[in-house]
Amino acid sequence: MEDNQFVAADILLLSTSEPNSLCYIETAELDGETNLKVKQALPDTATLGGDVEKFKAFDAEIVCEPPNNNLSKYQGVMKWHDKTYSLDNEKVLLRGCVLRNTQWCYGIVIFAGQETKLMMNSGKTKFKRTNIDRLMNLLIIGIFIFLVSVCLICTICCGVWESMVGNRFQVYLPWSSFIPGSPDKSQGTVGAGSTVIALMVFFSYIIILNTVVPISLYVSVEIIRLFHSWWINWDIKMYYAPTDTPAKSRTTTLNEELGQIEYIFSDKTGTLTQNIMTFNKCSIKGKTYGDPVDEYGSPIDITERTPKVSLSHNKDSDPKFTWYDRRLIEMIDAHDKDVEEFFKLLALCHTVMAEEKDGQLEYQAQSPDENALVSAARNFGYVFKARTPDTITIEVYGELEEYELLCILDFNNVRKRMSVIVRQNGTITLYCKGADSTIYERLHPSTADMREYTTSHLNDFAQFGLRTLCLAKKDIDPEYWQQWKKRHHEASTSMDNRDDKVSDVYEEIEKDMMLLGATAIEDKLQDGVPDCIANLALANIKIWVLTGDKQETAINIGYSCKLLTDEMNEIYVVDGETYEEVEKQLRDARSEMLAITKGIIQDPVLDMAALSNGTLPTTGFEGMNGNTGATEGAENQEFGGFALVINGHSLVHALSEKMELLLLETGSMCKAVICCRVTPLQKALVVDMVKKHKKAITLAIGDGANDVSMIKSVGISGQEGMQAVLASDFALAQFRYLEQLLLVHGRWSYLRMCKFLRYFFYKNFAFTLCHFWFAFFCGFSAQTVFDPVFITLYNVIYTSLPVMAMGVFDQDVNEYYSLRYPRLYAPGHLNLLFNKKVFAQSVAEGIISSLVLFFIPYCAFHDALRPDGTDLANHKAFGVMVAATLIVTVTLRCALDTGYWTGFNHFVIWASILFFFCFTFVFYVDLFGYSYVGTARMLMSTANFWFTLILTVTILLLPIVAERFYYIDTRPTLTDKVRLKQKVSKSKSRSSELILRRASTFRRSQRSLQRSGYAFAHQEGFGELITKGTNMRNSMSPQQIQQHRRGNDARSGQAKHSGSKSALNSANGDTPRDARSS
Repeated sequence: MEDNQFVAADILLLSTSEPNSLCYIETAELDGETNLKVKQALPDTATLGGDVEKFKAFDAEIVCEPPNNNLSKYQGVMKWHDKTYSLDNEKVLLRGCVLRNTQWCYGIVIFAGQETKLMMNSGKTKFKRTNIDRLMNLLIIGIFIFLVSVCLICTICCGVWESMVGNRFQVYLPWSSFIPGSPDKSQGTVGAGSTVIALMVFFSYIIILNTVVPISLYVSVEIIRLFHSWWINWDIKMYYAPTDTPAKSRTTTLNEELGQIEYIFSDKTGTLTQNIMTFNKCSIKGKTYGDPVDEYGSPIDITERTPKVSLSHNKDSDPKFTWYDRRLIEMIDAHDKDVEEFFKLLALCHTVMAEEKDGQLEYQAQSPDENALVSAARNFGYVFKARTPDTITIEVYGELEEYELLCILDFNNVRKRMSVIVRQNGTITLYCKGADSTIYERLHPSTADMREYTTSHLNDFAQFGLRTLCLAKKDIDPEYWQQWKKRHHEASTSMDNRDDKVSDVYEEIEKDMMLLGATAIEDKLQDGVPDCIANLALANIKIWVLTGDKQETAINIGYSCKLLTDEMNEIYVVDGETYEEVEKQLRDARSEMLAITKGIIQDPVLDMAALSNGTLPTTGFEGMNGNTGATEGAENQEFGGFALVINGHSLVHALSEKMELLLLETGSMCKAVICCRVTPLQKALVVDMVKKHKKAITLAIGDGANDVSMIKSVGISGQEGMQAVLASDFALAQFRYLEQLLLVHGRWSYLRMCKFLRYFFYKNFAFTLCHFWFAFFCGFSAQTVFDPVFITLYNVIYTSLPVMAMGVFDQDVNEYYSLRYPRLYAPGHLNLLFNKKVFAQSVAEGIISSLVLFFIPYCAFHDALRPDGTDLANHKAFGVMVAATLIVTVTLRCALDTGYWTGFNHFVIWASILFFFCFTFVFYVDLFGYSYVGTARMLMSTANFWFTLILTVTILLLPIVAERFYYIDTRPTLTDKVRLKQKVSKSKSRSSELILRRASTFRRSQRSLQRSGYAFAHQEGFGELITKGTNMRNSMSPQQIQQHRRGNDARSGQAKHSGSKSALNSANGDTPRDARSS
């Protein structure tokens, strides 16, 4: 393979063009990261070079593990030239990687096609159908059964009618002319043809009444969905100008599902964050740097007028890097030894690759964290210049220093640290960086005082959600180094328990170190993420973060984006290594939640049998009458709730068949769930678990190829691989646009589709059943009450455009209030707007309307006379009368259901009525030779016609209007209240209104000072990130909860009596007071 070439199979690396057979790859399509990773071939196979003839003679035997989905691990052996070589993940190029900065490389294919690790991690593509689609299919079956039943009734009645009186109507129904054995007119007896007649009538009525089965429904639905997709694509508020990226709806079938989302599963890096790390603060030998200070040394706030420290004297510094604390620069200029060692560690202890591009030094790091740390050292004058497998070169203010690289002690999920051992001028030094918990355990006792100062600084950094690392060093005796080097070589070449042996050797040398200080890096959130998450939480949408990052990183971001808050009673960490440990941790967490909520939550215990049957209690929402229902599990609005953090290795056990229900039950009792160090397949399994047992509509969102298997609805186009976008149904440039997509477009789409379906079924039943009632007056002879032209044009012309306009444009409240009152999202969760009950109501309304539409004109026309004394009643006139009444009624009913009027709505509604009368009047003339000639002109010239029309329409619509006024006045829904508020405030300027979104509750309690800020995205052996952590929060006692409740009640009462319009506590989630009182 050559540089920049895509790796199409899992390949064992044999040789490369680089020294020591190093190979650089980009794994954006595997783990979502664009940073370069390093692979290295076996030294013995590296001698093959690029000689094709040598490869022809290559006859090694490879024995390895079977195909699996573990991206971070590979085990195997290669037998070649009577030697056995151990193979691991460092020597394998996985499918999906891209070769970078390597002229060429050779390898042998291990797995291909569906057996590659990338394909094993890709979830199966499923055809996605909405809940409304599934319900419609079921309803269509029911409607067809209804049609057959009605036709059978007509058939039976026809048979009876023909048997009893059919012989008297042979002039009108001459069955005997073409059906043998039909009723005998001369003898007055019934022949055997009655059965045949009845069968013919059955199929005739199938044809006549088939309009009750909405054949055009699916076409209309797809047209409406197409428009909904266009609204998403054209929304300027979801357009990201810096990258010229608009929102993109890649499907037209799932729009209304966006209005029913109950769970959001989100990636973290690149989705919630910008994946841009910035060196923010540091602590060196007990002194903290990073905050600007005044001339007296007192900290000051950073404003636009705060002067920045100039780094222009350093030609290698990044012009975009900002630093405000001049004290650190003064210490560097003074060549302070501790500061020098601090930044030398940052410049040496890493796996970054440096390269020159257009005269500029650029770094290719395995993680943004490493890039930020090395770049920080560079900005302060300690520039990492180059590396070889044996050396590292740095430049300290113009002077090059070369260090011999003796050993790299890799990260793993237990060590949570990395070290390098270097030698310069005969001095051997170990530099180490890692989590405070692991570094502190390995420090020399003489550093006790400095540990105390540094711990205080780490706590301060953690309050700001910064990612922290501790730095330490140790001088090594040359003789000890030689002995340790020998033991390290024996452990690293061992075929049995290699990892454990290497880890033990690392432990020997990483002790009695001297603490240098700590770093604090800011992983900046995307703009608007905290507000977006807070608003989605108010809509009772649960958010689960599924990330490949380690626990501390995810927790810190959780606090920054307000997914986790200090108001939460407890954050439970599940990090057990064995099945028994994980089960115990989950059960203990569940028991403690139930104990805390005892007496606050009614019936909090979830039935495990119900869990297995998929009948978990659903999330409570503010009902259609504005009252708040019971919440799910332990999510109570009078206290902070809980959060669950679980590691990937623990998730392996938790997702087992016997334990997944326990995990789901525990997670369902929490406001937030964070899954750390998860693989792509685990992300998909978590999503599937919730969908399977909760029967909930879920949304998965991510930006990397590692998110592809979990993505079911949305993909964010970020800085990483675009494979997630290509696999998604909706693509967004920023996470904050999810608020607009769900609370506005999703809710509107659901509302519009439900209104459309209700009206569609109503008008079809009202139209079709008029034929059924007419059957009782035509001897069940399969005659139609309307003329054929009207039947043809009813669904195509007369009633199609008004309902389509409603389905495309309708709104209950505008975009502004949709975002301001997230609780408006509740009906979608409960399927309140369209379900079997609503369908039955629409059908019943259609049946009643058909009765009124038929029998009022029938009674009005019975024995009616024209002004000239001739008979007015005839079949044609009666049919036109019913048709006119039907068109006016269903069109005005559509007008009543329309909540948002546009010019197009006005046009199609009134034009549909006008077109019917004009077309009927013009078409029923002699020019066309139609059998209904003159009927319309004659009928419309009589007062009887107009009186009957007005009477029938009034009888049908007046009860509907009265009912709506009654419920709006006595039992208004939240939508009614907000609509009223919207109308009242329409004349006011929006800028003068108070934004009622809840005030931030993101405060730091004393307990948060105990939370570690350690976070560093790195990989074990260039491939695996660190995981492991402990519960950093203390539980709140039931007495504290009651005290907290009383305090909230007191504050709430004070706010009420003082007339304050401030937003309510965000943990409550209720509607703002002025909305409920409007």
